[in-house]
Amino acid sequence: MIDNRNILLIDDEPQIRRVLRASLGSKGARVMDVGSGEEAIEVLRRETVDVVLLDLNMPGMGGLAACRAIRAGWDVPIIVVSVRESDKDKVEALDAGADDYVTKPFSFDELMARMRAALRRSGFATDNAPLTISVPGLEVDFSSRKVVAGGSPVRLTPTEFDILRYLVSQANKPVPHKRLLQAIWGPEYGDQIEYLRVFINQLRKKIEPAGGKPVFIATEPRIGYRFILPELAAAAAATGTTHGAHHGAAHAEL
Repeated sequence: MIDNRNILLIDDEPQIRRVLRASLGSKGARVMDVGSGEEAIEVLRRETVDVVLLDLNMPGMGGLAACRAIRAGWDVPIIVVSVRESDKDKVEALDAGADDYVTKPFSFDELMARMRAALRRSGFATDNAPLTISVPGLEVDFSSRKVVAGGSPVRLTPTEFDILRYLVSQANKPVPHKRLLQAIWGPEYGDQIEYLRVFINQLRKKIEPAGGKPVFIATEPRIGYRFILPELAAAAAATGTTHGAHHGAAHAEL
């Protein structure tokens, strides 16, 4: 899966860079390693990068600032690899634009699994997935990956976007935790419900109205989540299908 992929490794510890460069290189990856966020930005400006591995504890720009800078300019998947293990640190990294978080020390197999998941960027949408949705408070163009919430453009990480796309493809149906985890991250993630909850919370912060009950992503207690498209549900009830729903101000193009 990482054969011939370009991986940017950002870590100020030369030994870690050396070990990971050799390990990832043995799997066929092309590894570019740097010791600071500033160097990473320069690499991204001149090279095509498929995935970023980013340490948080670095001098200069620092890991969180580097994450924000990368996310502001590129849609490349970012996996934070850090000794920090608190939920606060993980949430801060996700807020900064990270797609995943691996705590040091980690096994190489675990890192490979996270990278495979991050590199999977297709196959989540089904035949029922709309090309666009436009409902009060939320507009999404899945082909251009543009999201407008509450009238303002929002930038989702690749993982957040894939979660949204999958939930919308199953609009108005309960999606079990296990199915959603395995669709986005792979079969080995089926039981990591708390891990999924962190990403759902981050997605809600970006697309849901502030300060109230979720309007779009509803929690199905002990089951999973449901993406609510009221007009799509009304059209389905009237016609027996979800295709071609278009009612008033809210519509979904299929």
